[in-house]
Amino acid sequence: MNRLTILIVALALIVVAPRVGAQGHQHKAGEHKESAPQTVTGEIVDTGCYLGHSGRGPKHIECATKCIAQGMPMALLTSKGTLYLLTMNHDNPDPYNELKEMAGKTVSVTGVVMTRGGMTGIDVSKFSAAAEPTSK
Repeated sequence: MNRLTILIVALALIVVAPRVGAQGHQHKAGEHKESAPQTVTGEIVDTGCYLGHSGRGPKHIECATKCIAQGMPMALLTSKGTLYLLTMNHDNPDPYNELKEMAGKTVSVTGVVMTRGGMTGIDVSKFSAAAEPTSK
């Protein structure tokens, strides 16, 4: 009888434990952060070339424009090296779509900044051209 009781308890733990763990995971602190709209300034890059071989800057504009037009995700690279994935605002896709023509340019992007799973993105609500950084 003791073995049967232990077997039943073990089976119950096997069935219940994953569900409890999954529920606890949904509420993990820091798993998803969302903020009020912010404005971040940086260069528009295509993620494939930037991550693959540091493709960026004026010499890379033509390639980045082509990659973005063909569906490569775009990101905003700040002067401090922070990379923000840019996402399309479902209520107003126009600013995001207009950014596709700004590859290699410095812009100020405004939108809700979100972080999940170690990735940070901006849900683009508007943007404006920013002053190009000067070289010294």
